[in-house]
Amino acid sequence: MDTETLTAAIAAFVQKSLGRWRAQRSVHHLAFGHFEQVESELEIAPVAVDAPAVVTLCEAWGVTPEMAIAPFAMKWEGRSDWDGGQEVLAGECLLVPVPLQGKLLRDRGYAETVPAAGILWFGADGTFVLTTPYERAAAEERIWFVTDDVRYRVSSICTSSGKGVVTASFSTEIRRLD
Repeated sequence: MDTETLTAAIAAFVQKSLGRWRAQRSVHHLAFGHFEQVESELEIAPVAVDAPAVVTLCEAWGVTPEMAIAPFAMKWEGRSDWDGGQEVLAGECLLVPVPLQGKLLRDRGYAETVPAAGILWFGADGTFVLTTPYERAAAEERIWFVTDDVRYRVSSICTSSGKGVVTASFSTEIRRLD
């Protein structure tokens, strides 16, 4: 996919993703032989390209902010049934797509809570794919829309060598219309 087409695909994907979502996620922790259910609320909001946090994140990765498009912030809060459902999962992160490099910069990673730069692309069917290497692991996420208000997310966390899957999950995310 050329840069112009990738830029348009990213902008359309982010625009379609904006809003509040209710998510139901099933997680298989293969290393522990444990199955987990997570219910959460997500909020995805646009962030200005010239926002100080975007500029800082771009500069940390040696990217000029002008190369970024459609930055967005994601917040989540949910409850897991792990250990009797007492744990509240919450957080937020800033995500900055950089189409010219085919990257998605994050101030907080998915598999490890450190800044991360993943490689992004779109499959032939329009599925957004993100692979992110970390120091001790590698994550892959695939997100696609079933309708404008329902999307699926599949993710896996592998060992850094890529030879073993540690965690696999599937999420159904439904847009909140209220």
